[in-house]
Amino acid sequence: MKKPSIAFIAASWIALLAGILGFIIGLWNATMQLNEKGYYFTVLMYGLFAAVSVQKCVRDKLEGIPVTDIYYGISWVSMLLCILLLIIGLWNATLLPSEKGFYAFAFLLSIFGAITVQKNTRDGQAAKAEIRD
Repeated sequence: MKKPSIAFIAASWIALLAGILGFIIGLWNATMQLNEKGYYFTVLMYGLFAAVSVQKCVRDKLEGIPVTDIYYGISWVSMLLCILLLIIGLWNATLLPSEKGFYAFAFLLSIFGAITVQKNTRDGQAAKAEIRD
């Protein structure tokens, strides 16, 4: 197992932070009600957690680490539910199409960043463990 390159690690963190900060700054500056902002913020946080859970479950299964079927299923359902909730929220929102696109792509960038940061962390730990062995 090779440790991820510094460039890939940096790109992953930049994607994660750019997505999260962009989404949150967009919410902060939005003219929507506080309960709407809370809805989108919760979907983002739940999505980040679900993405990391899915990545971990898939990786554990590939490496032969036991994963319960219920947790594996809940992780996938959670990820799909977050995407569905974001789509429903944006579909019904009274936002400009450009704003809807902004939130959708910031969300996707955040999810991608969360998955790659988790992958890099796991790969880095695996590389360290091989060196010690």
